[in-house]
Amino acid sequence: MLPYFIMLVFCGIPLFFLELSFGQFASLGCLGVWKISPMFKGVGYGMMVVSTYIGIYYNVVICIAFYYFFMSMTNLLPWTYCNNPWNTPDCSGVVGSQFNASLANATSSMVSGVSEAVNRTKRTSPSEEYWKHYVLDVSDDIGNFGEVRLPILGCLAVSWCVVFLCLIRGVKSSGKVVYFTATFPYVVLTILFIRGITLDGAINGIKYYLTPQWQKVLDAKVWGDAASQIFYSLGCAWGGLITMASYNKFHNNCFRDSIIISITNCATSVYAGFVIFSILGFMAHHLNVPVSEVADHGPGLAFVAYPEALTLLPISPLWSLLFFFMLILLGLGTQFCLLETLVTAIVDEIGTDWIIRNKTIVTLSVAIVGFLLGVPLTTQAGIYWLLLMDNYAASFSLVIISCIMCICIMHVYGHSNYFKDVEMMLGFPPPLFFKVCWRFISPIIISFILIFTVIQYKPITYNDYVYPSWSLAIGFAMALSSVICIPIYAFYKISKSPGATFRERLKAACRAHPKWGPALQEHRTGRYAPMVPEDTVEARPLQEKEEMKEENKEKEEEMERKDEISLTIQGSNGSTNTHNNPNPSA
Repeated sequence: MLPYFIMLVFCGIPLFFLELSFGQFASLGCLGVWKISPMFKGVGYGMMVVSTYIGIYYNVVICIAFYYFFMSMTNLLPWTYCNNPWNTPDCSGVVGSQFNASLANATSSMVSGVSEAVNRTKRTSPSEEYWKHYVLDVSDDIGNFGEVRLPILGCLAVSWCVVFLCLIRGVKSSGKVVYFTATFPYVVLTILFIRGITLDGAINGIKYYLTPQWQKVLDAKVWGDAASQIFYSLGCAWGGLITMASYNKFHNNCFRDSIIISITNCATSVYAGFVIFSILGFMAHHLNVPVSEVADHGPGLAFVAYPEALTLLPISPLWSLLFFFMLILLGLGTQFCLLETLVTAIVDEIGTDWIIRNKTIVTLSVAIVGFLLGVPLTTQAGIYWLLLMDNYAASFSLVIISCIMCICIMHVYGHSNYFKDVEMMLGFPPPLFFKVCWRFISPIIISFILIFTVIQYKPITYNDYVYPSWSLAIGFAMALSSVICIPIYAFYKISKSPGATFRERLKAACRAHPKWGPALQEHRTGRYAPMVPEDTVEARPLQEKEEMKEENKEKEEEMERKDEISLTIQGSNGSTNTHNNPNPSA
């Protein structure tokens, strides 16, 4: 937990505030904000690529949670016993065969038949075999796709339909849904926490959770995992923070929001850890094994270890329904942000009247494409590809994007300029701690983590399966596909910028666009106020004077013409001759 808190304080919270203030100041998505320095617009494209990858595989995880939620609507959870067609001889459950699954006798028979599981030298749990052999029906190789798992495919369609319907009216509809998806999981966590701490052995799981493992502090992978966890939990470098902040009011106190949200997020993660490890401690107690042997990570924790622990609880289907419903809500909240990021970026970039009026069609199109790209992950080899995308597509690329974003804003656009922008927006400058983190600490920490992660790199595995080299090459290609957007667009922008030399083109490409700044005219004050040339200001009164002279001259000429007309009329009666010739005798 030590690396997690250090990364939170020196990277997570500062970068969270940076992205919120960035998007709120310009009121633009992850592509439009790069008017601040057009050469770095590739960072925005990199964010879109990362959000696309995460959106594809993240919804597959949500759809599996949907599947487990539906399968929990029964009197007996299907992963409770080893007497199913998909089980192998190595299967050994934590609940004995004499277990009475009726709701009335569930409590008294909860711990029967555990000794058999303890005495076996090789044990695979019913939940693990249910996950591998029934839900996924995993193939033997990442290249062997096998068949599409139709139940998972159906749940994937349900998941994308729910996401689309919640975003059908953009942030107006998603904002209302998020009130529920963001708050109800706390209710479920509290229920599970109260139940968990009252179980035998729960204290052992909590001790394991809180005890630091100092021997791992020098392991770069631990720090890399802590950074990834911070970036994932806070959503840094995805583009989602910038996009959502762009809908804020210009003078909204995003500094306060960033502190509250970051600390709340961290506290929620810690709270969820107590919930998870209290149940795992209970499971380890009944198996008479260390907690480390039942603890897992990734899909193994959510769909193997925890579901197995739930079978030990009385009225286990109820707890299973609550747990997977909580996972669905947490996942949907993230998926809303990812999809809205992509849609907003597309609409802002194209910017035609038709696109703006038909944003719903864009949302539907993105949802359909996301569903189709997720179909390969529902095959028998899908879990291999899901873990490959999770480990490579959005891991170290996130820290690279964040680092370059800090360098661009602080050192290319200029830290003093950005501090003035924040002060104009909030009414006060950023605190000194954030100034130092943005300029120095956060980029340095991120760079060191990236370097040591590369040095101590180890290929990923899935249980005993070792990924072939060609699949790892695909993983690195996915990782580089988001990062490569940055130099490619930079060279493109430099080539299109005006200037006789490369240096002139580079300066022009880095210079802020004239339209950079607050979106509304009423907020474009100070150095963003419309500039009027002095000669125009001085010329305007002179021009007005000349126009008035012209008008007066025209009026005088008109009066003279009227007088001439009047004299001509009098002349018809003989007065004109008298006026022109005062002597009548002449």
